[in-house]
Amino acid sequence: MLGLGKAFWQERKYHLDRMSLRDLSVAYVQYPAIQVYAVLLAISTVAALAMGETPLRARMGELTLAVVVAVLAYPLVWHLLHRYVLHGRFLYRSPYTAALWKRIHYDHHRDPHDLRVLFGALHTTLPTIAVVTLPIGALIGGPPAAAAAFAAGLATTLFYEYCHCIQHLNYTPKTPWLREIKRLHLLHHFHNEQGNYGITNYLWDRLTGTYYRHKGQRPYSPTVFNLGYDEHEAARYPWVAQLSQGEGGQQTSS
Repeated sequence: MLGLGKAFWQERKYHLDRMSLRDLSVAYVQYPAIQVYAVLLAISTVAALAMGETPLRARMGELTLAVVVAVLAYPLVWHLLHRYVLHGRFLYRSPYTAALWKRIHYDHHRDPHDLRVLFGALHTTLPTIAVVTLPIGALIGGPPAAAAAFAAGLATTLFYEYCHCIQHLNYTPKTPWLREIKRLHLLHHFHNEQGNYGITNYLWDRLTGTYYRHKGQRPYSPTVFNLGYDEHEAARYPWVAQLSQGEGGQQTSS
């Protein structure tokens, strides 16, 4: 299944502004990273329930607490990574991390409708999920709770990724909550990228002063599509520009 999904995705282009909700759902379940998350979620869930010397009923409190804490930590971790790493400038200023930054965020802002670069890359997402969730679970209840926290991180990632897809899809969500988070996220992409860093949860934007509900609350950002990587930055740090030659999407000029 993983091999078929990879080939399927390699041979096609996906434009969210031209896709239906059904098209998105089919593409979503066939994307290799999503399949990997789902498989690891099943394995870690079984491990959480099977590990441990005490009866499962006696461990359910610790497992539940590990899941809750992991889910609550996720929005804060995402806010910090999105704001200070993905929108930071240090990654593209090194030839060793320029390609990484281009893949995990620059390309997404250049063309927010390209589904292929919307999903996180496994070599960055899985270590992040593990580093955040495994210590939380281990401190709460050892290896079983660590597996439960990791499963919670994977499940939350699957949920975030699907919501993120809908936010860029040519589709009006039926629920008020989905419509609102979509509106806020599109402001981040098409008006001012220096705010609304959340995906499904904007609590930390509210607490840190980066939340805005309307265009009038912030000026239009000339770097909304290039994240500050303009022709001047490209002249000093050419690696992303070199990798982007011949590709479509927004250019580096401001």
